Amino acid sequence: MSAAAVDEITTLIHEYATRLDAGDLDGVAALFEHAELGSSVRPERMRGAEQSRAMYRGVIIHDDGTPRTMHLMTNVTVLVDDGGSTASAQTSFTVLQATAELPLQVIIAGLYDDRFERVDGSWRFAQRIIDPRLLGDLRHHMRPGFLPEVAT
Repeated sequence: MSAAAVDEITTLIHEYATRLDAGDLDGVAALFEHAELGSSVRPERMRGAEQSRAMYRGVIIHDDGTPRTMHLMTNVTVLVDDGGSTASAQTSFTVLQATAELPLQVIIAGLYDDRFERVDGSWRFAQRIIDPRLLGDLRHHMRPGFLPEVAT
């Protein structure tokens, strides 16, 4: 496994969080231009940037142009195939949020289950399945109808 490949893939994982926390929802969707995007709690799967962007319609953007969140990515495990053209990763995520009405707190935690492919010398997402495991107060982050439901 190439350390450079792991670094490039880890950078993609972190870029998702950076764009989302900045309120760049079009930029988030662009990461999935050649990928499938879905959730463990919803049956539909999005393909490409345009469809992926629809998955983020429910994110509330506040007056500062951001969702007022900070995504923390931990326990990143990247596995590159022997041929070096595909890879998988699993990442734990924790999302913090604070607004004028909501004190700083964890609003959601779970796992990203990712697949990657190397095309023309660059890594890109091939698939991401978002698996929310723990839910907090999401009222200031997601519009009604977009809130995930986690089995208890």
